[in-house]
Amino acid sequence: MRPLLLIGVILIGLGAFVLIRGGSFTSREDVLKVGDLKVTATEEQSIPPWVGVAGIIAGAIVIVVGARTRT
Repeated sequence: MRPLLLIGVILIGLGAFVLIRGGSFTSREDVLKVGDLKVTATEEQSIPPWVGVAGIIAGAIVIVVGARTRT
């Protein structure tokens, strides 16, 4: 299989996963630090659905470009 086609399929798969199942990541931030005492805040942030749509579109473009090039 051509490398660009494989990359396109992976992008489409990841984009569909984010679009259907959603995704999130956790960020940590130091709120207060006094001497040895450190207070941190943990916040979970979600990945917006447009990122999944962009991944699907980018994957389709990569597949089309990969199918047009000859190796």
